[in-house]
Amino acid sequence: MKRSLALYSIVFIASTLLLGGCGCFMQQMKGEAAPPPAPAPVAAAPEVKPEMPVVAAPPVPAAAAAPAMVMVNDINFDFDKYNIRPGDAEILKKNSEWFKTNPGKKVKIEGNCDERGTVEYNLVLGQKRADSTKNYLAGLGVDGSLLETVSYGKERPLCTEHNEDCWARNRRAHFEPVQ
Repeated sequence: MKRSLALYSIVFIASTLLLGGCGCFMQQMKGEAAPPPAPAPVAAAPEVKPEMPVVAAPPVPAAAAAPAMVMVNDINFDFDKYNIRPGDAEILKKNSEWFKTNPGKKVKIEGNCDERGTVEYNLVLGQKRADSTKNYLAGLGVDGSLLETVSYGKERPLCTEHNEDCWARNRRAHFEPVQ
């Protein structure tokens, strides 16, 4: 009796593993249907020759496909600050001339920080830097609706060394074209 019970147990376990392994048994137990068969391959349609010659469109110049070149310079900030320094104010005055000669061009101002501080703190500080740059340019007559701001905090460093010169380069507002 013990031998036949053990034999039935082994047969039951083996059949469950075999049928359960392919999924068919488990699908039937759950009431699921088997997946549909793969579709038959479709024969390629015969090539139709047009009666009139087809003229290809002229190629798009590479300059038109590339983003607009923004000829403005980045500005930098002091540690833990978002106010515009006098030297950077001069850079923004020169940058405002580019905006006046390129009306309608949208630009994204990216606020960046050095690696020190938490991610959350640097995201807020980077946004304040981008916003203060935008406000300064708007005060110079640049259309604020053409300026977008974003903060990258410490996530996009220019320099990855761990010293003051490198950190100073990373504390910046960067300008990128918007398409």
